[in-house]
Formats: sequence, structure tokens, C-alpha cells
Amino acid sequence: MSVINIEKAGKQSSNQTQTTCAALFIAAPASGQGKTTVTAALARYFSHQGKRVRVFKTGPDYLDPQILAQASGYPTQQLDLWMAGEQYCRQMLFEAACDADLILIEGAMGLFDGEPSSADLAATFGIPIAIVMDVKGMAQTAAAVALGLANYRDDYHCAGLIANNCSTERHAQLIRDALGGDLPLLAALAKEPEVALPERHLGLVQASEVTQELEQRFESGCLWLEQGVVRAATGAALLQLSETVVFKAAKVEPVTIEPLKGKTIAIARDVAFSFIYQANIELLQKLGAQVSFFSPLQDREMPAADALWLPGGYPELHTAALSDNQAMLNSIRDFHHQQKPILAECGGFLYCLSGLTDLQGEFFPLLGIMPGEGGMRGKRGCQGMQTAMLPEGEVRGHAHHRSRSSGTTAAIGYGRRQRHPAPGEAIFREGNLTASYLHLFFASNPEVIGRLFNGQLAEPDNEFLQHWVASA
Repeated sequence: MSVINIEKAGKQSSNQTQTTCAALFIAAPASGQGKTTVTAALARYFSHQGKRVRVFKTGPDYLDPQILAQASGYPTQQLDLWMAGEQYCRQMLFEAACDADLILIEGAMGLFDGEPSSADLAATFGIPIAIVMDVKGMAQTAAAVALGLANYRDDYHCAGLIANNCSTERHAQLIRDALGGDLPLLAALAKEPEVALPERHLGLVQASEVTQELEQRFESGCLWLEQGVVRAATGAALLQLSETVVFKAAKVEPVTIEPLKGKTIAIARDVAFSFIYQANIELLQKLGAQVSFFSPLQDREMPAADALWLPGGYPELHTAALSDNQAMLNSIRDFHHQQKPILAECGGFLYCLSGLTDLQGEFFPLLGIMPGEGGMRGKRGCQGMQTAMLPEGEVRGHAHHRSRSSGTTAAIGYGRRQRHPAPGEAIFREGNLTASYLHLFFASNPEVIGRLFNGQLAEPDNEFLQHWVASA
């Protein structure tokens, strides 16, 4: 059985309400099975075939999308039913389908992990699922697990199994025979160190740090896929592709109000600050803003701007350079003293503190535009979906960090965890600076984002804050 049809008759009309496009959802029984490696290899393989490939990543993730964007040649967007909402996800898929020959979606964690899960996303939009599984040390058991995943629910279609770390034809045969005719073996991929993607403590290494190395791995990945399909010996279903998915436009009103028209927002972006959703940038532009990127590591001063966004990233890997760039530190301090709006998230929040103790235990002074210090915590950390309970309103997002802050002033609010009653990350405010460990997804509440970057801040609701802490 073939999986996807990649024949497409040009770009679709912009006024239509539905279109068809080839699509495949790459899922797994757990993290660490090779989803990103397989998705990147598929994206590069079909790009070499002259196809327009759009890749999406399930859930709040900054590192995988960087890799997948380089592999496909197009920006990778996040899809998450909780963080972004069904209609947002529907519209993003529809717009991609109008232009692309193939849509690939990489899942998060295991197929059923999270609420909503990767399975929920695939089922909602009718996208066939390919299960990627590391089959090292098992054969028939791999088939049993794959069949269990494929048949656990009846609201999605499983296209087949991609067996990773399946190095011999005999290994592939054992799995294929155990699958019988119930689930195709799409590929039997050998263990190949030249294809694996580099990692560090919060996940994959940023694409910008290893661009040339990634190019070599993507090219090796194309041959890896072809050989894996041959080893599967069930036809070239994974690479021939003939089934399409119908994508419908969402029933949502377009953003027409431009509260940030005429405003320029400076955005820190380099290897220290790179946890930026492409969707956030596009939302700021839809709200009328011009964006201007700069590097706190390399540049000597901020660009001229009306507001500043300091996103998350890896400041802990560049603390010495950030601390040594006194010209930039003074530039941002002056900006803050002018009471211009600043949003600081996670790594950007740490940058705003008086200093940070890095992974080697050395302390480095930083901006000092709010009280407190940051310190790395090794392998222990915090992660999870949360809603930022701001005085201006609620914005959905997530936390993922392995550091802690101390000596900060009282919080003006906290994150509300998705599935736990305890308060989430603290939210701080110093003048027009709003800072937290939370990474916000701007499209979840454009009105609040417009107010934050316009400096139209509300007074903290102390009664609400006290009630929130007491109830927890």
C-alpha cells in the first residue's frame, strides 16, 4: 500500500475553502526513537525530488524546528491543539497544503503522551501516521508494539512501521513476518552514526551552530532512507507515496486590527537567544510591527526600537561573552531606563538578572535591570504547558529550563499549569519589563501581546494573586 501522493497541480486559489495535499505524521512509542532524524531525512529526500516540503513540529519545541527548517528549506511551524487551538492548527495546515507538495508533521514524545497527544492531532486532521521505532534488541516484540499502537484507537490511520536500528535483512524479515498483512514495514533503517543528530542538555544542538555538519548528515540520510526501504522488502511505499489528505480552511476571522502599526520591535537573536517561534514573529508583523533583529553577543548596541523582546535560548553557554559586551549591556539598560516595553522569556529573563552562575559554577554579571541571580541546575529542571496569568489577560505557553532564580522581588502573577493545581512559573514586572521563565505563544492572545509591546500594562491584581497562592 502506498502512503502519499506528491503530484500537485500548482499553487491553489487563495479564495478556496479546502484543498488536498500529501501528508504524513511521524510518531513513535517514546522519545529518542529517531523521529527528528527520519523526518529530516524525508524532507531532504523529497526536496531533492523537486518537491515543496513543509514541515511542522508537534508541541512547544525550538530546536527540532531549526533542524527541520534547514532540511526542508522552509520555516518549520509548531502545531499544538492546546497551546494554539484547533482552528489555528487547521488554518496553518490549510495554508501549507495550498502551496506544498508534501506536509510532514513530527510528533512529540510517544504517540499518546500529553493532553492533547500526537495521536489526537493526527486524528483531528486525518493525517496517516508512520511509527518510528528503535528496534535494537527485539524483533517480533517490535511488531507487537507497533500493532498495538496502530490499533489502540480507531480514529486514525496508521500507514506502517519504520524500524530504526534494524541493521540486517534477517532482522527486518523477522519483524515483517510478525507484522503479517496487518501493518506494512515501510523501512528498515540501519544504525548509521553519520545520520544521527548532535544533542546537548536541553535537546538537539542548534542548527546554526552545526550547519555544514547537518548538511552532510541530511545527504547521508537520503541514502539511508533508500537503503532502508530496500531492506524492508515490502515495496517502496514510503518513497513512492500516493494517498492524499483533504485540508479545510479554518473558520476564524483574520487579524485586521494593527495595534503595533508604526512600532519597531527589537528581537535578540543569535546562538545565545534563539528560542523563537516563527509564528510569534509573523503575529507581531500581522499586528503591524516592524521587527529588527540584533545579537547581544556580537553587536555593540540595540537597534532603534519602540519595544524589546529577549527570548529564551542558551545564555548559560555564552555567559562570559555576554558579560564582557559592556556596550550592549549599557544599551539595553538605557532602553529599560527609558521605560520602553520589554518582554523577557526564560534565557532572556536570566539575562535581565544581576548575573548567572553557569554550568561550571562560575558567576558572570549581566544586565541587572531587575533584582535576583540565576544559577544552572545540571539535569534537574522544570518543563510543561502553562498559561501565563498576566494582569492584561491570559497567554498560553510552556516552561522548559534547568536553572533557577533567587533574590527576585515578589511576583505579579504565576503560570497556571495545564494539569496540576500548584502555581507555575512566577511572573515579574520591573517598570515596563515583564519577565518570566515562560515561553509565550503569541497567537493564543494577540490582544494581550499588543498591549505588552505597546506598554499598555495593567496594574497587578493583588487580590487575585493572593487568592491564587492561597488556593494552591
